[in-house]
Amino acid sequence: MKRLLGIYLQNVRDKAPLVHNITNYVTVNDVANVLLACGGSPIMSDEPQDVEDITSICGGLNINIGTLNVRSIEGMLKAGKRSNQMGHPVLLDPVGAGASDLRTSTAVLLTEEIRFDVIRGNTSEIKTLAKGSGTTKGVDADVADAVTEENLEEGVAFAKAFARKAETIAAITGAIDLVSDGEACYVIRNGRPEMGKITGTGCQLSGMLTAFLVANPDQKLEAAAAAVCAMGLAGEIGWAHMQPGDGNATYRNRIIDAIYNMDRETLDKGADYEVR
Repeated sequence: MKRLLGIYLQNVRDKAPLVHNITNYVTVNDVANVLLACGGSPIMSDEPQDVEDITSICGGLNINIGTLNVRSIEGMLKAGKRSNQMGHPVLLDPVGAGASDLRTSTAVLLTEEIRFDVIRGNTSEIKTLAKGSGTTKGVDADVADAVTEENLEEGVAFAKAFARKAETIAAITGAIDLVSDGEACYVIRNGRPEMGKITGTGCQLSGMLTAFLVANPDQKLEAAAAAVCAMGLAGEIGWAHMQPGDGNATYRNRIIDAIYNMDRETLDKGADYEVR
């Protein structure tokens, strides 16, 4: 029998976790709004002289490397180390790892210097870390960039291997999402292909997922899976409300609205997953 996941959303709404985000400038407003929609509260700061104080008053840290610069990299390292010292959950979103030397080397450096509770990315980004990170050297990265029903077994094995080697929860998102702590793997089939036409759904998920970690500190794997299901389900609900003439800007807002209106029962009913 599947375990119901709505309680993890309810805990976010009950506890209203404060999340520090060092995130993509392109999507920073949407990340803030989705955190508010799920019941959390956002703070954005990447200034090195500011981040240690800011992260100290928050419950968790979301690091997204989508728009890197030298100053923000310094801020990420300072905030991450401070969060580790305080025992706060930390998430890494290695956006574009593998696309440039700076992105790849920064993602690898962060995994070497900071302990991450969750690393969330697409298969290509996680493969890059599996090949390039000292903490994950030796993981079999010969999985296709898109997880499909045909190669699902290989994808699950890769997710588990990466999570074990990196000592983290791997959240590999795509048409089929995989969330693993190295032992169990949630295989999640919520979502719509049209979500790929919106900039930032992954960034939004990373912010929301961090809030779920903060609100559910003793069940991080289940909380991570619940957040991934919630985002995919919001994509389904938002798409069902689209009207003639609506486009991707409207769809973005409908997804955030769906998260705002989602309750425990809706997530329990709509979450589409199995555990392997």
